[in-house]
Amino acid sequence: MKKVSFLILLFFSLSTYANDAQQVDKRSFRISKNLNIFNSVFRELDMFYVDTLSYDKMMKTSIDNMLEKLDPYTVYMPEEETDDLTFMTTGEYAGIGALIMKKENKIVISEPYEGMPAQRNGLRAGDIILQVDGEDVDGLTVGEVSALLKGTPNTIIKLKLQRPGEKKPIDKEFPREKIQVNPVAYSGMVGDKVAYIMLSEFTERAAQEIKNALLELEKQHKVESLVLDIRNNGGGLIDEAVKIVGYFVPKGTDVVTTKGKNKDADRTYKTPTEPIFPQMRLVILANRSSASASEIVAGSMQDLDRAVIVGQRTFGKGLVQNIRPISYGGHLKVTTAKYYIPSGRCIQALDYSHRNEDGSVGHVADSLTSKFKTRNGREVRDGGGINPDTITKDDRKINIAYYIFAQNLYFDYATQYVLNHPKIASPSEFVLSDEDFKAFTAYLIEKKFKYSTQTEKSYDALLEMAQYEGLDKKAKDEFTALKAKLMPDITKNLEDNKADISELLSLEILKRYYYQKGEITYTLRTDKDLKVALDILKPDGKYSKILNIK
Repeated sequence: MKKVSFLILLFFSLSTYANDAQQVDKRSFRISKNLNIFNSVFRELDMFYVDTLSYDKMMKTSIDNMLEKLDPYTVYMPEEETDDLTFMTTGEYAGIGALIMKKENKIVISEPYEGMPAQRNGLRAGDIILQVDGEDVDGLTVGEVSALLKGTPNTIIKLKLQRPGEKKPIDKEFPREKIQVNPVAYSGMVGDKVAYIMLSEFTERAAQEIKNALLELEKQHKVESLVLDIRNNGGGLIDEAVKIVGYFVPKGTDVVTTKGKNKDADRTYKTPTEPIFPQMRLVILANRSSASASEIVAGSMQDLDRAVIVGQRTFGKGLVQNIRPISYGGHLKVTTAKYYIPSGRCIQALDYSHRNEDGSVGHVADSLTSKFKTRNGREVRDGGGINPDTITKDDRKINIAYYIFAQNLYFDYATQYVLNHPKIASPSEFVLSDEDFKAFTAYLIEKKFKYSTQTEKSYDALLEMAQYEGLDKKAKDEFTALKAKLMPDITKNLEDNKADISELLSLEILKRYYYQKGEITYTLRTDKDLKVALDILKPDGKYSKILNIK
């Protein structure tokens, strides 16, 4: 009997092995077949197409279109984008330390980073770049000029600039430097014994910089609570997220597990060190643009009942990417796994593996989500981002303030404002005066500011369809009345939306004098999410009640 059982087992094993081998052969054949077809098409085009072909561009387009069908995060990066890859993972590059943009076909410095070569050598927002190392930049793209600005550290860069308010061009000459953008955009005290840290990205030093910032605040103040702001943080390196969680929970705690088709992608990440701040109360601010590593931090802290999450539901990116080298110096950033946080839930919002007939992908329906439990027994769900413990609403709507921003008019006015105001009040005290607001509205009228709302555009489309179907005359009076209602009254709209306009204009002005930290300091004065966080951290038991701490 044992011999028969052994033979049956051996038969099934051999059968399974044969089926697996057959599947591998089929897959290899299909890969070879399709590569041969592509190669044949490429060669035929090269031989017979009427015009000269751009081989590199055609290949890049082919690869991009192929990868686009998978998910937005699987992308091909050719050799010339290696600098972008380095900056993505380390936050480092060699250059002048400034953001640039294209405006009216000119390349303009939009923001010099505080303390970096551009700012230290007197470059200002609004300066127009005319030449880089003797080369005219007229007609070049932002990417092309950015490449000219970058280079080997300590090499001299020569810039010719046109500064608004000055007739003659300005020449600047200084060495390029290794630029490392600090992922901690801001840190400071926001309440009695309450620290605040804004983390903008999860690059290689993200965890270390948070640790440094919090230890420094502890040295200067008696810190008992922390508000960690990861709003608008699109993520980055998983290891950095795990290290940050490790500052607050015991060593060896499971933070995130990755699972993929290839077993090499299966891994559980545990906190690597003993916690530095084991008793510190923690509130995490998140929103719709908090993704990936941000969701690992927020989700794992929620599952472990270690932090209260405040804000809006996060983005829902539960996919893991690895960067793999390929031929000729290129790289493939490829999605290899999904990640699961301590309760066992996956927070991926979209299903890219099962597309609709039109190629679109759908959200995970609420009815298909599953319940999970946090460490203290609170109910949480999977299927699309981290739902905060305390949900806040973003009540802002698209109004005239947005259209002013879209036309760069805050930027232009701030450039002019600086010429007439050598100094302004500190970010914690600055208030845009009524006279300044009137001056700005006069500036908009002078520039003949106009805008068309999306509703107007929809009206035009509706009217066009009505004309096509012969209904425009039948509803002529109604269309005329609706058109009158939709036409923007710019003067009235400016006054009605004074608060939003003043805020955006103030932020642009403050950046010219106090850079990014000044901008953040100003926004924290009226930050609704921060106010909610500070209320939760009051010593009245609300924090413990939310986390079900007994």
